Amino acid sequence: MLKREITSFDVAALVYELNQAILGARINNVYQTDRKTLLLKLQKPNNPAAQLLIEAGKRLHLTSYVVEKPKTPPAFCMALRKYIRNGRLISVKQHAFERIVTFTIKTKMGIMKLVTELFGEGNIILVNNQNKILQALKYKKMKDRNILRGEIFQQAPPSGKNPLKISVKDLEPLKKFGKTEVVRAIARFLSIGGNYAEEILLRAGIDKKKPCSELKDDDIEKIFQNMQDILSQLVNGRFEPCMVLDEKGKIIDVTPIRLKRYEGFQHQKYGSFNEALDEFYTKIITVEKKARAVKEAEEKLQREIARLRRIIESQEKALAEAERKAEKYKKIGNIIYAHLNELQTLMSKILQDKEKGKSWNEIVSEAEAERKAGLKPAEFFKALDWKKLTLNVCIDGLCFELNLRSDLFSNAAKFYEMAKKAKLKADGARTALEETRRKLEEIEAQAESKILKGEVKLAEVKMPAKRRRREWFEKFRWFVSSEGFLIVGGKDAVSNEVLIKKYTEPTDMVFHADIVGAPFVVIKCKDGKPSEQTIKEAAEFAASFSRAWREKFGSVDVFWVHPEQLSKGGISGTYVKRGGFIVQGRRNWLRGVELRAAVGVTTSDDGNVKFVGGPVDAVEARTKNYVIVTPGDLRGRELFNKILKKLASKAPEDLRKRILKASIEEIREFVPFGKGHISES
Repeated sequence: MLKREITSFDVAALVYELNQAILGARINNVYQTDRKTLLLKLQKPNNPAAQLLIEAGKRLHLTSYVVEKPKTPPAFCMALRKYIRNGRLISVKQHAFERIVTFTIKTKMGIMKLVTELFGEGNIILVNNQNKILQALKYKKMKDRNILRGEIFQQAPPSGKNPLKISVKDLEPLKKFGKTEVVRAIARFLSIGGNYAEEILLRAGIDKKKPCSELKDDDIEKIFQNMQDILSQLVNGRFEPCMVLDEKGKIIDVTPIRLKRYEGFQHQKYGSFNEALDEFYTKIITVEKKARAVKEAEEKLQREIARLRRIIESQEKALAEAERKAEKYKKIGNIIYAHLNELQTLMSKILQDKEKGKSWNEIVSEAEAERKAGLKPAEFFKALDWKKLTLNVCIDGLCFELNLRSDLFSNAAKFYEMAKKAKLKADGARTALEETRRKLEEIEAQAESKILKGEVKLAEVKMPAKRRRREWFEKFRWFVSSEGFLIVGGKDAVSNEVLIKKYTEPTDMVFHADIVGAPFVVIKCKDGKPSEQTIKEAAEFAASFSRAWREKFGSVDVFWVHPEQLSKGGISGTYVKRGGFIVQGRRNWLRGVELRAAVGVTTSDDGNVKFVGGPVDAVEARTKNYVIVTPGDLRGRELFNKILKKLASKAPEDLRKRILKASIEEIREFVPFGKGHISES
């Protein structure tokens, strides 16, 4: 049975880990990904950024996956940003061993509490330092409390006794549950869920279906002791996080500790319970999404099948009608020729009587009288429309209309032409019917395929991408030299200062262009000593991102020194501004370093377009499809679009469209000062 809700034991393990992982972290931002789910972006000093996912009534854990964020944040999300963004988490607590977690946050507006309820429908409630409700995901009135803005916040009534605060004697009332199965009584009495109630009884060696009235003192003692053993593991952080799978490899549960009830099942181990929950819910939700997609696809196919069947029914009727008309009109033409003399006599008599001055009523009366008398050719007479000058006749059970203004040959030709048109229409209807039947066969074959019968396997489900951890050097400008050395450069005065003070080691080499307004560039040399080629590339990088590019110089001198030659202290009274350092001792010069940068395109392991930039030789080592940019007046979007088109023109056809669709922001950082000229060399 697949786990559907988080347990109070899970919450205890989560809170323990969260206190280790995110306590003291700043809330950089708040996102609301759907109606019930929040994503808190957290930053703890000297730690990578973290994401805390909170889904009311269902789950709470750190996530390493990319979570899609809405373009327009909902009102609740905006309110939370107003109150807790930039606040610091100072405590994470589980309320009374319930499925309730309270985050205490220190903000500019005072201490705030974000209460997360993970039971039932769930809720997320923001409470101020006066214990008044500021915001809530859901506002509602209940018999035991109200969740309304401005009211004093009250916790939900306890769903059972707190197992952390009971003694053996507190379990004695279990005996009074009479014939109730002991597993149900424990789950209800302590509100710990059926799984853990079963686990306690399994460890205690007590049949879970045993009636409570048959429990002995020894049984109560065993239940208490085994419950304390499990609680001890949670309280002291002795976790064995794992995901539980059945014999078919289907996920059924995720637990912070190994449970005896799952002996013989497959277990996937994880480094933390947060990670296990993250994987569990991400996989389950992905499978459910795929199942929904399959169901929707099935329903769509069934709707299409029904539509095509309706069309076929309509086309069959249209075909039958067209064939009937073709046959009828042809038969009428044949009848006219077969009874040519009789019909000519009838038409001539009517026209002659009219010429003699008889009224139309008299002519019709005479024709009807002759028909009743069985006289020929009046027996064919049916009716006369003197306004249209048409004669209706019935021959061999077939009634049709003759035009008195035309001769019989013309009337017959008209019916033959109508028969021809009806036949053409029937041929078209037959072709359309065959095409519709072919489409129906294809759709029915698709509906029979396995994937559309709901047979979804985890291996077939595409998981969301994992959030890539940013490396320390990605906050700077950087590239990898043609020899594999990491080369990092500052972006401004602040990053210059940080790069030299925090990330530069004694073995590194520091470069600077001989011009005011240039970044420091560092070759990270811990893996060996760079050759002249890497030194040349670092110098080119330092020159290109200096003010010399903006001033459209062709070249500039660059020097390099060892880190110990840089100092913030100079002659007494000298002030060294932020980002600047005094260079002491001998400088190693590279004269007339050419200003140029390259932007290239390649593909990543997953086949996506990836742009690279830096000195020409470094880019050429990674891709043969690149352009060279030198100082010039072309700037911004116009320049970047030209670079994209140039790269696309050199790429294979399958990559061309993807390159042209790429955002220009992906290449902006590779072009110094966002301006330049595309070199033909």
